[in-house]
Amino acid sequence: MRADIIKVWVDDVNVNIQTSDGQVKSEKIADYYRLCNATPEERQAFEYDNMGIHWSELDEDLSYEGFFQAKEEVKKSELYTFFKSFPEINVSKLARRMGISQSLMASYICGVKKPSAERLKEIENAVRSLGQDLSSVSFHS
Repeated sequence: MRADIIKVWVDDVNVNIQTSDGQVKSEKIADYYRLCNATPEERQAFEYDNMGIHWSELDEDLSYEGFFQAKEEVKKSELYTFFKSFPEINVSKLARRMGISQSLMASYICGVKKPSAERLKEIENAVRSLGQDLSSVSFHS
């Protein structure tokens, strides 16, 4: 990260951050399915730490590094494309199921960190395992 984050705010169009060296960076709400479909109140219910911004009710995480990265790089991430295609998957809970932090998973998804081939396989296996668990559900009346 280039500088410490001193302020985070959400307006009607963007999620914004300000760094200690005065830079202001923004991410468009429209680029994030869960934020885009959230109410204004839900968008304001965020927490942040030294890694990024988290909306626990929405299961959305933004890494600060993503604010400084070119958008083309982010959208090329295979994980970004996958999870954007399946917004009903709770990424935070999938990360917990795997035993990794939600901020690390968010860094993989937004392309800030590149998972090793082994970690990518672990994520794939966790998604497949979730799918198998869901496919075995049977409701009885």
